[in-house]
Amino acid sequence: MTGGAVPQDRSAQRTSGISGMPAPSAHIRAVAFDLDGTLVDSAPDLAASANAMLEALGHARLPEGRVAALIGNGVDRLVEGVLAASAGRAAEAKPLAAAAALFRRCYAERLFDRSRVYPGVVEGLEALAAMGVARCCITNKASAFTLPLLDAAGLSGRLAFALCADRQEERKPAPDMLLAACLRLGVAPGELLYVGDSRVDIGAARAAGCPVAVVDYGYHQGFPLATLDPDWIIGSLADLPMLTSMPSIANPQT
Repeated sequence: MTGGAVPQDRSAQRTSGISGMPAPSAHIRAVAFDLDGTLVDSAPDLAASANAMLEALGHARLPEGRVAALIGNGVDRLVEGVLAASAGRAAEAKPLAAAAALFRRCYAERLFDRSRVYPGVVEGLEALAAMGVARCCITNKASAFTLPLLDAAGLSGRLAFALCADRQEERKPAPDMLLAACLRLGVAPGELLYVGDSRVDIGAARAAGCPVAVVDYGYHQGFPLATLDPDWIIGSLADLPMLTSMPSIANPQT
C-alpha cells in the first residue's frame, strides 16, 4: 500500500496525500499512538536483546522476523513466546521469570541502537501540533523502557505524555489507558483517535469507544489488517492531518 488512508466502510475511497492539510474533524480533538511498530521500528533491538538472552541461556537464536511477530503484548509475553519458539516447548514459571529479568537487562543496554523512527512520524506529529490536535503515546511497553526510548528517538517533546502498562490489568486490549488519556486530555472517547498496528490496539480502541486507525507497516502478529476491521488503514502518519477530516465507522459525518 502506498500513502493515503482507506476508510474501511468506504473501501473505494482514497486520499492522495496531505496537500492543503484540512482542519481536523470536529469529532477528533486528540490522537494517541501505540509505540512499537507505530512510532518506532524497535524490532531490531528487541530481537538483538532476545537473542542475547537466548544465547546466555544456551538456546538457539531466532530470526528478527520471528521475534517481531511476538511484539505488542509486553515483555513477559515476548519472552514467553521467544523461549517457546527457540526451545520448542513452554517455559515453566521460575525459569520464565529469570529469563524475563535477563531480557530486561539486555534490552536496557540497547534501547535505540538499531531501532529507528518510521518515515512520516515526525511530519505527522508536527502537522497535528500545528493544527492544535493534542498528541500522546499509549503502549503496553513498560515505562522503564518507554520513556528513555522516546527520549532517544527524539519524540518526547512532540507528545504531551506517555501512558504505559506497568500493571498487567491495564495492558491493551483493556481500555483503561485510553480512557485515562481521555480524562487527562479533557476529551470524550469518541474524540480521541487511536493509531496502532495490531489487533490489541484495535481491541483497546473498540473497548474504550474510540475511533481507530492502523498503519500498514509495523507488527501485525500474523493477522491481515483488513480482517481486523479498523476504521482506517494508513500508510504513513503524515496522512493523519487529512485522515482526521474524513468520515469513519466510529465517527460518521453527514
